[in-house]
Amino acid sequence: MLLFDSIGPNPKVVRMFMAERGVSGIEVQKVDLLGGENRQEAYMAKNPTGTLPALQLDNGSYLSEITVICEYLDEIATRGPSLIGSTPEERAETRMWVRRIDLGIIEPMVAGFRYAEGLKLFSNRMRCIPHAAEDMKAIAQEKLAWLDRQIAGRTFICGNRFTLADVFLFAFLQFGATVKQGLDPANTHLVAWYDRMAARPSAAV
Repeated sequence: MLLFDSIGPNPKVVRMFMAERGVSGIEVQKVDLLGGENRQEAYMAKNPTGTLPALQLDNGSYLSEITVICEYLDEIATRGPSLIGSTPEERAETRMWVRRIDLGIIEPMVAGFRYAEGLKLFSNRMRCIPHAAEDMKAIAQEKLAWLDRQIAGRTFICGNRFTLADVFLFAFLQFGATVKQGLDPANTHLVAWYDRMAARPSAAV
């Protein structure tokens, strides 16, 4: 297999997931995101959405979308516990939280960045709405405050289970801290969770 990797939180999710899941031996090829290599014909032929990362399978087909890539790698891993879940109930719970985090926090956070600090990079790549930037950022912060209340007393997003939901949220909160969307110290449960995540060796990949 071949992983098309780059800078940014999306590839970070997959790299961190691989480290946590014990997936190794996958060849990695860097793609110049800032230079727009992912929007050139050669890459678009592999992944027509132009997004990163993408995973080329041994049969020559390609997977994109980070949750799909992570679930695929989870299924083919030969050792260690699943980071999705070992029962239908656990898998459903993980996917529920990943979906909530994605729609409620990550999408508005990333939109807020693209419409403001990242506008110069993204304005010629997608439709941007600069006047919506601050509202998008506020939505993400409101949902983080909601999540803070939900995880009170929990070690991880799904209770005592470390899952894709934790990796997903951490990678984007780490990114948010670099683009003026840091975690509010008032969200004490999330701050404690973030510190636990940052101490994991996989956080450095």
